[in-house]
Amino acid sequence: MKRTKILALIGSLLVAVAFVTPSALAGGIDLYEISAPDVGLASAGYAAGAQDASTLFKNPAGMSLLNGAQVESSLQVLYGNAHFSGNSKTTTAGGNGDNAIGALPGASLFITYPVTEKLTVGFGTFSYFGLSENYGNDWAGRYYIQKATLLGMSLMPAASFKVNDWLSVGGGLNVMYGYLDAQTAVRTSIFNPSPSNDGQMKLKDEEWGFGGNAGIMIQPRPGTRIGVNYLSEVKLNFSAKPSFSGVNGTALGLLPVFKNPPQLNLGMTVPQSVMVGVYQDLNKQWAVMADVGWQNWSRFGEVGVGVDSSTGLIADAKPTTINLHYDDTWHGAIGAQYKASEQWQFTGGFAYDTSAVSDANRTVTLPMGESYRFGLGTLWKYSKSLDLEAAYELAWSGDMPVTQTSTYRGTVSGTYDNVYFMFFSVGLNWRF
Repeated sequence: MKRTKILALIGSLLVAVAFVTPSALAGGIDLYEISAPDVGLASAGYAAGAQDASTLFKNPAGMSLLNGAQVESSLQVLYGNAHFSGNSKTTTAGGNGDNAIGALPGASLFITYPVTEKLTVGFGTFSYFGLSENYGNDWAGRYYIQKATLLGMSLMPAASFKVNDWLSVGGGLNVMYGYLDAQTAVRTSIFNPSPSNDGQMKLKDEEWGFGGNAGIMIQPRPGTRIGVNYLSEVKLNFSAKPSFSGVNGTALGLLPVFKNPPQLNLGMTVPQSVMVGVYQDLNKQWAVMADVGWQNWSRFGEVGVGVDSSTGLIADAKPTTINLHYDDTWHGAIGAQYKASEQWQFTGGFAYDTSAVSDANRTVTLPMGESYRFGLGTLWKYSKSLDLEAAYELAWSGDMPVTQTSTYRGTVSGTYDNVYFMFFSVGLNWRF
């Protein structure tokens, strides 16, 4: 009885936090680390693992392979190191700013339930798309960004159907709540740009977007799985009038575009993706898995917002957006799983993602780069119905050069030195 109460309490806490604390990621804004097992494998086995309820998102066809009703919930802390170091090309005073990332919390929740021997349904709440960064108000790139939060929180009902012993199919509806909150400094003086003379622009909006998720799972023989997952794009049509402060006593305050600012439309598209994965049991103790994937970042759109002037004159200054010129990306991952005993299981994985942006097009607004992921995890079978999980992952992007220049906003140039992200995750898998 005591054990039952403890399990109920742990489950209730994880469920509550999962609903109120969405995941977020900065530097790279697409997240593979949905649950603790993903962190421990560096996302290897993403499309073909199908070992817990989080397969609802990674490949919904895998829900048909789960035993009984299941709950998978994870709590996560991300720590990002993204320190900018300016060089002699930077023209605006203000220094290098704070660590743009720091620590960010996250959580996820997935529930699956077998309706019949062939049909399984489920629901998940999680975030695989997000950004949060804060450079401080006085740094050298403040006319491009001071701080910003971009978040996509998904609610996903899904279903899976077992066609026969070797084929399952599945699909889900991706209902995404999008939130955008951006703040930049506004240059109010051509001859004496300084934090004490700056104005400020803020933009905030909330939108809902909709997409789909579909998967196929093939089991040609026991212990072998091949999974294919397609996640559609989601359009978040952010649109809002910016608000200004600190410009009324300047020449900018006399311009109509600041008295009645125009509507800024940020045509943002959360990328569609395709993932193909393989899972293979080698024996009773060892299993290996691998994935390859593609993401359509070239359709991402416009995120950077601020005040700029094509001529450099105050009279021509106006709120504007930035086309980020992103490229599509490729993903690859390999991993292994070792069952040391009936109670303990250990995992490890490696993944690589290409960069969505070239060095020439990188911005301080979204300083993305290629990523190398290294993950380690463990699972402890607490009882027949409950597994407890813990995992760590390092995502390393190295040095990332960046130069943004504008006649009006000035030039900010330098390098993000030794950029990395660390994920710490704990979770539970409860079968009932």
